[in-house]
Amino acid sequence: MPEGTPASQTLSRGIRILEVLADARAPLTIDEIAARLDVHRSIAYRLLRTLEDHRLIGRDGSGSVTLGPRMAALAAGVAHDLQAEALPEITAIANELGMTCFLGVLDGDDCITLASIEPRHAIASVAQRPGARHSVTVGAPGKAILTQLHAAEWPADAGSALRAEVDEARTRGYATSHDEVIPTVQSVAVPLVLRGQRPAAIAVVHVATDLDDAEIAERLRRSASAIRDALEG
Repeated sequence: MPEGTPASQTLSRGIRILEVLADARAPLTIDEIAARLDVHRSIAYRLLRTLEDHRLIGRDGSGSVTLGPRMAALAAGVAHDLQAEALPEITAIANELGMTCFLGVLDGDDCITLASIEPRHAIASVAQRPGARHSVTVGAPGKAILTQLHAAEWPADAGSALRAEVDEARTRGYATSHDEVIPTVQSVAVPLVLRGQRPAAIAVVHVATDLDDAEIAERLRRSASAIRDALEG
């Protein structure tokens, strides 16, 4: 089989549909999904019927497609213990700082959001949905994760400027980013180092704040320590 060819094209397309729906800001029509997969509408329809049979997708009143509730149950099973210990901590951070707080983990060459909490009483907050992903070479949580990896484990496209920035983040204990993943959004992240688990980070995202990065990082570090103590005893 040629390198890069999926073992099952049908399965690959089905997974791609779930990724497309996870990235969408609103329900998508069958035609929109077919266009994003670059397949005929009839192929997209057959794939969607199978996913619907497994309750991985659903349809709204107009027939547009969204992720189904079964996806939430599957997501909850990923790193269950880590999510269980992290959720109270990131909830407390979100409400104390008035910022969206989330847990990111390394997934291949990406940083993927495993859990996210928006502040309860904030007038406006930045959405960071579970399942969102971006390259580990951009954004504060990605850089906090890179501080935990040997250089040989980094993506091949990591340049010298990034290496210098990660070295600085490693020295001070936290990483920052401005306008890297989402325009106008700033982020602060600290590493979450856990034995036997993938490199992770706790991060907040915000548009503007009176707090400086070091103050935010100190609050994140306290929660990172609490999660690590709970999981490792």
